[in-house]
Amino acid sequence: MTSDLRIPADLLPADGRFGSGPSKVSDAALAALAASGRSLMGTSHRQAPVKNLVARVQDRLARLFSLPDGYQVVLGLGGSTAFWDVATFGLVRERSQHVSFGEFGGKFAQAAVDAPWLADPVVVTGAPGTLATPYAVDGVDTYAWPHNETSTGVMAPVLRPAGIAEDALVVVDGTSAAGGALVDVAETDVYYFAPQKGFAADGGLWFALMSPAALERAAEVKASGRFIPAFLDLTTAIENSAKNQTLNTPAIATLFLMAEQLDWMLAGGGLPGMAARTAASSSTVYDWAEASPFATPYVVDPAARSQVVATVDFATEGEHAVDAAVVAQVLRANGVVDTDPYRKLGRNQLRIATFPAVDPADVAALVACVDWVVERL
Repeated sequence: MTSDLRIPADLLPADGRFGSGPSKVSDAALAALAASGRSLMGTSHRQAPVKNLVARVQDRLARLFSLPDGYQVVLGLGGSTAFWDVATFGLVRERSQHVSFGEFGGKFAQAAVDAPWLADPVVVTGAPGTLATPYAVDGVDTYAWPHNETSTGVMAPVLRPAGIAEDALVVVDGTSAAGGALVDVAETDVYYFAPQKGFAADGGLWFALMSPAALERAAEVKASGRFIPAFLDLTTAIENSAKNQTLNTPAIATLFLMAEQLDWMLAGGGLPGMAARTAASSSTVYDWAEASPFATPYVVDPAARSQVVATVDFATEGEHAVDAAVVAQVLRANGVVDTDPYRKLGRNQLRIATFPAVDPADVAALVACVDWVVERL
């Protein structure tokens, strides 16, 4: 029985969590949360202790991303999924362009398609596993794409498209890339993300690094008289964020864990240090797959391969055919978890998160464990 396979302890990673979201949360951060006792949990988010925690997160994000002058760290409830609706209500003036090369870029595009107050968006589509890029179109006032497609492991450049209108906004989903890949925030007007991936926390919040132009656009759209549900009102989030708070009660534990991770990131070399760490981890996976008789990187173009979510296909035919689902099952039975592919891709694949919190040595141990399991199947 494959479920009876026991990987030798000396091969196993020290920490077996490789999920692409929610991600590994460090033991040190969890211990610090427990040690905080009654000082934060169960207290009002309108009072100084929690507002100071929000300010701590905002300050660390500004430092991590070398926030340009005039940009504001805005936060709200609901995660990146909610931010797609926030943007369709409160950022897109009339028409947007969306680059879709996986599940999550496609979902934002669909939100714009479904919004009856907007013109039909321009949707630039790339097949899963490949990269598509934005381009200037007359009449488009908002350009949107993912920095990293979590579903497929494709990473896109973050550069303002040439020739776009002077007042057009660039809105980039950094949800799985943020904190683990270099980015020049000045190339965007909104770089938004959630805490449960690169920032080693839990979900339920969104953060947006917003330019002066984006702040002005939000005010303009609000003043136009467009109906905007209170929970999705970006101007309300902007106003509350300036006061280090949110419209409704935030997940305080998530904020605490994120603050701890941000301190760790800054102490570890900031964004350049974290990007070097994830690049080393992902290279371990890709180099192993390139040399393997049964595995190959899913993303064919090396320049488009993600450094934070590595996807690897297994052979389905011939003498080297391997059932990736069985491998993932054996790994899980041995405490190495969440290596399954994105469910809707339906591929014979492993998906391995190499976020900053994941130790590169554990990634090396993981691929050694995969080889050990495959030899015994």
